[in-house]
Amino acid sequence: MQTIDFTPFYRSTVGYDRLFNRLDTLGGQEAKTYPPYNIERTGDDAYRISIAVAGFSNGDIAIETKENSLVVKGAKPAETADKTREFLHRGIAERAFELRFQLADYVEVSGATLENGLLHLELKRELPESKKPRQIEIKGGTAVIEDKSVN
Repeated sequence: MQTIDFTPFYRSTVGYDRLFNRLDTLGGQEAKTYPPYNIERTGDDAYRISIAVAGFSNGDIAIETKENSLVVKGAKPAETADKTREFLHRGIAERAFELRFQLADYVEVSGATLENGLLHLELKRELPESKKPRQIEIKGGTAVIEDKSVN
């Protein structure tokens, strides 16, 4: 695999360190294929991540957010000896998984639902008032000229 050296960009840019660090780490990551998931835009500032978690229940899945990171973990409890099942064909994977998503600034998880084998995570971007665009009023002024001549 070919790697790209972003070192020359570090000395000619200001404030883009995080972008180049992220690009550096993308090259070393392997693509996660289990469980399959979709990411969709549901509105101007709303998104949904849908993860196929067939065979998992609410108690088997943990969702954690920290800073700009979202981690979804799933693990089935170990089967006890008295609950042994004999599979003739096992096509439904129930192995443990961990998915990590990097969230943009001000994007937060607003809810999660599990239905029909799909875990839906609702995401919403909410800008704080200080970051929202605002109109600045232009006040008109009249020039006042004072005559300071001595008579």
